[in-house]
Amino acid sequence: MEVIVLRVLYSLCGIGVLGFLVHIYNSVWFKSERVRRKLRMQGIKGPTPSFLYGNLPEMQKIQLQALKAPLHDYCSEFVAHDYTSTLFPYLEQWRKEYGLLYTYSTGMRQHLYINQPELVKELNQSLTLELGKPTYVTKRLAPMLGNGILRSNGLLWAQQRKIVAPEFYMDKVKEMVGLMLESAEPMLKKWEECIEAQGGLTAEIKVDEDLRGVSADVISRVCFGSSYAKGREVFSKLRSLQKTISHQGFLFGVTNLGNIFGAKKQNEISCLEREIESLIWKTIEERDQQAEEVVSEKRDLLQHILEAASGDQSLDKDSCKRFIVDNCKSIYFAGHESTAVATSWCLMMLASHPEWQARIRSELAQVCPNGLPDATSLPHLKTVTMVIQEVLRLYPPAAFVSREALEETKVGNITVPKGVCLWTLIPTLHRDSDVWGPDANEFKPERFAEGVAQACRLSPQAYIPFGLGPRLCLGKNFAMVELKVILSLIISRFSFSLSPKYHHSPAYRMIVEPGNGVQILITKTSDD
Repeated sequence: MEVIVLRVLYSLCGIGVLGFLVHIYNSVWFKSERVRRKLRMQGIKGPTPSFLYGNLPEMQKIQLQALKAPLHDYCSEFVAHDYTSTLFPYLEQWRKEYGLLYTYSTGMRQHLYINQPELVKELNQSLTLELGKPTYVTKRLAPMLGNGILRSNGLLWAQQRKIVAPEFYMDKVKEMVGLMLESAEPMLKKWEECIEAQGGLTAEIKVDEDLRGVSADVISRVCFGSSYAKGREVFSKLRSLQKTISHQGFLFGVTNLGNIFGAKKQNEISCLEREIESLIWKTIEERDQQAEEVVSEKRDLLQHILEAASGDQSLDKDSCKRFIVDNCKSIYFAGHESTAVATSWCLMMLASHPEWQARIRSELAQVCPNGLPDATSLPHLKTVTMVIQEVLRLYPPAAFVSREALEETKVGNITVPKGVCLWTLIPTLHRDSDVWGPDANEFKPERFAEGVAQACRLSPQAYIPFGLGPRLCLGKNFAMVELKVILSLIISRFSFSLSPKYHHSPAYRMIVEPGNGVQILITKTSDD
């Protein structure tokens, strides 16, 4: 009798396991295969996925091969260094195999790579809320960005953008120029002191952290009514959090099941998240106490966020606090990190091309009567603008435009099934010789002499350092003005060249930044 019972139990277990496997096949693999079939029927090809893992094994293999590739000397011609082949080698290899439109999968998640300019335009200019930020990516970024404007989708995103965007309109940004000048002054004095301390002629400086300090001070002053000194801990912990969570694996859904430090890293992330939120909320409570003293015409962004949250009847007390903190986290991070990195790339390129320093210096002497840029003179700094635009073409801090089809939707003539994630690799688009010509990898700011539309007149949508369409970076005006101010101040006081210690190694840490920093040799200009 016992033997019969055991046999029955074994049979039931076997049936259960078989049923589970059939369920996995039907609900997971078959569902993914159905999505791939819809894409294949539209002529979209890609690498063949494996069961359960998709193309992850191939991605990891290609990445390892790229890491083992011999290092080249980029000292003289590193501008032409195709860093996408180092940072995202699988995307580049598949692009060469399948063209500018292909599909691949990570596990059961399907992706669509788009680098056709017309489709990129359609993707960016789509008004539907059915295309949002990829949910699996934003989930990993939640500790850093909360559910603020950089991470949210749908109506919540639209509501947040309506609150934040007006604070970065050009008329508001022009009023910030004085604060930007004040924020940069301590850095310039520090560099002058470094020159004196190193013999009075030339000093070697690693510029990255100094530039982050300036950018953080600017965003603190104009948006939160405080200074970098007061918010130093927030920025420091945000930077630590950025380094902890930013790796290529999470970006494409790559998992590392063998990572025995997963729990430890997660604890570190949670601790940093709590500390950042506590520091931000402390600033908010201080502002609450001073609310009656805030002059209405001088309200900053924090004040607008506080008023919007308190005036929203749909938010309870906890939701209201979450809304405020999440948007502060997003602005703290986005408002200083990308601009600081872009400035580092600008100094790297200008250090390699001193003739453009001379051109900018000459323009400043003509346009700025007292040698300092102001709201009136900034629009006339054409040479500075050309240099910035060319650097953002070659080294855009944002590597991708990414979307997820939250429902089945159309992008151009492509029907995108629900759940598919779409990716555009911006630096590849920016270096496309079909758009930019045979000199696409060269540093030639003069290509922007007649503006962006003329620089890539065949495909204006192929230049997207700030995105395009409804999700155009709302800080674009702010970033461009800050870049102009800081570069103008530095070049008016110093001439500089690359240090022999500089090692060209772009790294992806949520944005593309100089992996080992930018070291320059600076000298005070003779006019100073």
